[in-house]
Amino acid sequence: MNLSQLGWNPYFTACFNALDRPDLIPARVSRRNKYDYILLTDSGPWTGILPGRLKGDASAVQPAVGDWAAVSPVPDEPKGLIHTVLPRRSAFSRMAAGETTDEQIVAANIDIIFVVTGLDRDYNPRRIERYLTQVWEGGARPFIVLNKIDLCPNATQRLAEIRSIAPGVDVAPVCAATGEGVDALRSLLTEGVTAAFVGSSGAGKSTLINRLLGSERLATGAVRPDDQRGRHTTTFRELFVLPGGGVVIDTPGMRELRLYTDGESMEQAFSDIEGLARQCRFRDCSHQEEPGCAVREALADGTLDPGRYRSYLKLQREVDYTIRRMDESYERNERARGRAFFRKHKEIFRNNPKR
Repeated sequence: MNLSQLGWNPYFTACFNALDRPDLIPARVSRRNKYDYILLTDSGPWTGILPGRLKGDASAVQPAVGDWAAVSPVPDEPKGLIHTVLPRRSAFSRMAAGETTDEQIVAANIDIIFVVTGLDRDYNPRRIERYLTQVWEGGARPFIVLNKIDLCPNATQRLAEIRSIAPGVDVAPVCAATGEGVDALRSLLTEGVTAAFVGSSGAGKSTLINRLLGSERLATGAVRPDDQRGRHTTTFRELFVLPGGGVVIDTPGMRELRLYTDGESMEQAFSDIEGLARQCRFRDCSHQEEPGCAVREALADGTLDPGRYRSYLKLQREVDYTIRRMDESYERNERARGRAFFRKHKEIFRNNPKR
C-alpha cells in the first residue's frame, strides 16, 4: 500500500518536509485505542505510541482518526512514537460533553462527509440542518444520504423536502440492505479521497460501509422495534481503505450533536435565509416589526418554511451562546495565566532580593 492510497497529497508532503526530520516517517491514524493507536504506513499497519510529553501537554494537538502524524520508528518492531500531528486540511468536530467549551475532533482530513439518515422514525430535517452547519464549519463537502428507501412509501416527497433545506448539497436515496443507490457513493470514492459517515445510531452507516468494502467488516444491528432507535453497534471511530480506491471513516452514532462553530457556517447551511436577510430594508433588521423585512414577507407568502426559520433561530441562539462561553473561558484562562506569571516572578524576587 502506498501513501497516496491512504490520502497523502502535496499539502501533507509540504507540511512533512517543513519538519526537516529525516528520521521520521509519515503515518495515518486509523484507530484510537485506550492506550495506543493503529497507524497505517506504506509498509503496513503499526502500533502508535503517544509520548508522555504530548499526553500531558494541554496545548499539543492530540491525534484523531484521519490525522497524519510524523512518527519515529521503533527498531525491529512495527511500532512508532508519534512525534507530532501534521496540520489538518479539514475536520468534523463537535462540542465535547460536559460543561466545558472544548472541541472534540470526530474525524480529520476528510474530503466528503456523508450525513446519513434513515427514512423511518430516524428522519428529522432539523437534525440534518444541524449536521450541515457543522460540516460546513470543518471545511469538508457535505453529501446527504437518505437510507432505507424501501421502508418509506413517500420517499420522493422526503427527497424533495431535504433538497429544499440543503441548497447546493447533493442528496442520494439509497437502500443499504439491498445495495440500491450505493453506486452513487462509490463513484465519489476514488484513490486519495477520504469520506466520513456521520449520523444517529441505526441510520445504517456501518451497513453502507460494509457494502463499499464488499465484506461484513463492521458489526451491524437492527433498530429497536418499539421506538425505531438504533443500537450502538459502532463504539469507536475507525478508518478503512476501500479495495477499489478511497478511504472511509466509520463513526459511532450521535444522540446529540452540540455545535462547535464561530457562526460563519450558518451562512452556508442557511444560505436561503441569509440571502433574504440581505434584502431587508434595514441592515440590522431583527425580522420582528421593521417595515420592508424580506424574511417576514417570505414567511407570509409561504416561500420560507416556518419550521426551517425556527430551526435557524434556534441554532443561531446556540451559536451565540457558545461564542460567549468561549470568550468567557478565554478571559478566565488569560487571567489565570496572568496570576500564575505574577506568583512565579514574585517568588523569584523574594528569593533573589536586590542588593
